[in-house]
Amino acid sequence: MTTTPQRTNEDEPDNAQPAAHLPARRTLLAGAGVVGVSAVLAACSSAGGSSSSDAPPSQQGAAGAPSSAPSSAPSQGGGSAGGGGTGTVLGATSDVPVGGGKVFAAEKVVVTQPTAGNFKCFTAVCTHQGCTVSSVSGGTINCPCHGSQFHITDGSVAGGPAPSPLAEEKISVSGGQISLT
Repeated sequence: MTTTPQRTNEDEPDNAQPAAHLPARRTLLAGAGVVGVSAVLAACSSAGGSSSSDAPPSQQGAAGAPSSAPSSAPSQGGGSAGGGGTGTVLGATSDVPVGGGKVFAAEKVVVTQPTAGNFKCFTAVCTHQGCTVSSVSGGTINCPCHGSQFHITDGSVAGGPAPSPLAEEKISVSGGQISLT
């Protein structure tokens, strides 16, 4: 018959602290699990399937946008002489098709051009459950999560479960560039 030796206080060094003050292993593992799940949920909610890019993942940035996407840094040059030139540059007016729009997922906005030269900007966060809208087609801004659709002209609800319109955001259009103001 084999016996397993039992640990005694003599096995512990003199400076050892009693185990009672340490959290149980289950508590530590449960905490690590919560942190891990929270990180995954945060990543999912920020991505939200919102990438409207057709570029392969190797050519996409962290937010799923093509790496050749216009910079979102504050505009440089052109100065403040015209006023309102200090906002975040979204991109060129030529990037937004007439009768359509473009989602700027990193800035959480969508810019539409209902008629030639008439640019509108709305939050890209769906009013149903906070997903980021993913595309603009057929005259509507479309949410991939539950099918909500919003009119490109005013952000009002065109269909789906969304309870209210997309909030309008302020932009400026100057020199062929669109900027948040």
